[in-house]
Amino acid sequence: MMNTKKIAILFLLIFILFSAISVISADDDKSYTIDQAFINLTVMDNGLLSVDEIYQFSFDGQFNGVYRDIPLKSGESIDNIEVSAVGAYPVMVVSNNEGMKHLKIYLYADEAHTKKIRDCEVTIFISYDMKNVVTLFNDVGGLQFKLWGDEWDVGVGSLSAQINLPGKKNNTYFLNPKEYTTDSHINGNTITAQSTSIPKGEIYELLVLMPLNDFNDANYAKHVNENGKDKIMKNLNDSIANRNFWNAAYLILGLLSILSPIGAIFTYFKYGREPKVDYDALYERELPSNDSPEMINALIDNKDDIGTPNMKGFQSSILNLIDKNILGLETRESNKSDSKDLLLDFRNVDTADLTLSEKSLINTLYPFAENEILNLSSLEGKLSSEDNAKSFLEDFNDWKEHVKDETSDLTNQYFDGRGSDLIIAIALGGLVFGIIIGILGFTSQLGNGIYCIVGGIFLIMFSLLLFNIPKDIFGRWSKSGRVFYLKWSNFKKFLKDNSLINEHPPESIVVWKKYLIYGTSLGVSDNVLRSMKIHVSNISDYDDGIFMYHYYGGYMIFNHAFQTGESAANPSSSDSGGFGGFGGGSGGGGGGAF
Repeated sequence: MMNTKKIAILFLLIFILFSAISVISADDDKSYTIDQAFINLTVMDNGLLSVDEIYQFSFDGQFNGVYRDIPLKSGESIDNIEVSAVGAYPVMVVSNNEGMKHLKIYLYADEAHTKKIRDCEVTIFISYDMKNVVTLFNDVGGLQFKLWGDEWDVGVGSLSAQINLPGKKNNTYFLNPKEYTTDSHINGNTITAQSTSIPKGEIYELLVLMPLNDFNDANYAKHVNENGKDKIMKNLNDSIANRNFWNAAYLILGLLSILSPIGAIFTYFKYGREPKVDYDALYERELPSNDSPEMINALIDNKDDIGTPNMKGFQSSILNLIDKNILGLETRESNKSDSKDLLLDFRNVDTADLTLSEKSLINTLYPFAENEILNLSSLEGKLSSEDNAKSFLEDFNDWKEHVKDETSDLTNQYFDGRGSDLIIAIALGGLVFGIIIGILGFTSQLGNGIYCIVGGIFLIMFSLLLFNIPKDIFGRWSKSGRVFYLKWSNFKKFLKDNSLINEHPPESIVVWKKYLIYGTSLGVSDNVLRSMKIHVSNISDYDDGIFMYHYYGGYMIFNHAFQTGESAANPSSSDSGGFGGFGGGSGGGGGGAF
């Protein structure tokens, strides 16, 4: 049968594959929307551009007013600015700010200007004249104007536009991006257009080409002594093509993010499914093999890196050395009430018959002993020193490598890690790709940039998930390795289930000791100790280091010391284009509420 955990992980991967990520930001105190905008442009035959803007604001909460920023390109000027409102009493302050006319419009709920607006709808009317915005070339007159700019703090629900031209014939107009236009037409000298909602950060732009003979004494127009029509159309078509390319590219890049979970699912089915074996026991009462506890810890307990031990394996190896009388463990009265100190004795250590990992373990602990006695209760204090902690962790990592080498034959025989290695490659590639497309999306002003944002966030999160999935989800055991794994897992289940061990308690102290040693390597020693207290009276009377280690909290003492060492060794971790090109027009800018 497929491992239940694997099924859960597989379903999680499938769920993430078809999930969408949305990022919503909101102000808890107040908010506002621009429900509609109306832009009226009148092109005079003298080249002056008259602009009327109407914005319908809906306010939720208390506000001081609104502002409008109108960019001015080189040579352009703005005059005759007027503001009025329906639903509030406006007071306007005008300033120049780095090539931009800044209108700050205070809105009051009363004519005396003493009350701020709150929870209301206000329609703002802004009108002004612009010079040197209409451009006259040798062959055509042109107006390129942003009906909606990319610097607004919010989007707009819809935009209506009316453009009044000086002549009634041979006018040509373009609205970009086309996807925002729901309806547009020209009737004589009047262009009307209607848009969908335009999101924040997007531009909605008008380009009009007009016959030169429609203008008369155009002193307020910008004059360019060259033919412009062909260049304008080329720039327009190039920018539209470029926009379409990048919109398609962002969509494709965003959709490519699903390749990572598809690759993960493929990897699972190719490398992660376990072989069928002829083994169906419910639990194991005896040690399934004679392998050392640190090797069992490396193979069975550390699923994040099969074949590499962890601190539970280190402690089980200490207990195993105590059991073999290589190390001694004594107790003495502690300064704390109702407690005893645990003393690890190195005086009778003979390393002649020890494995490299066992020798490495002794070399890790011995430097902290005094007169060949290590008080485990004092180890945490010694490891609070950065130098001591770094030395300890360096030796501890050497021990891990020795155990890994000693376990390598069994690891290679029992476990196929090709799938888990491939998943790491998928996760690493996905993380890098997710960051890249996420940055592209956030820096893009195109609507389809959202696909890169969503795809990038999804891919980053999915990749981080893959990094943290146990190796045996995408790797698999051989047939013999599967039996080995199941037997030791069932032995762990036996030790963990108090009812099972209470039903079948061991008949000798020797077996209890083995249970504690291997229970430590498998992370269930506390369960063993609880069961032992039921069946073995007066555990403290047994002058045995293994029992004393657990009875007086050696496991917890050592874990606290190790955590202190990790923090001390890493102190920082504990501190906290030209005319006609899209977007190149006059006007636009943005605004918002304050």
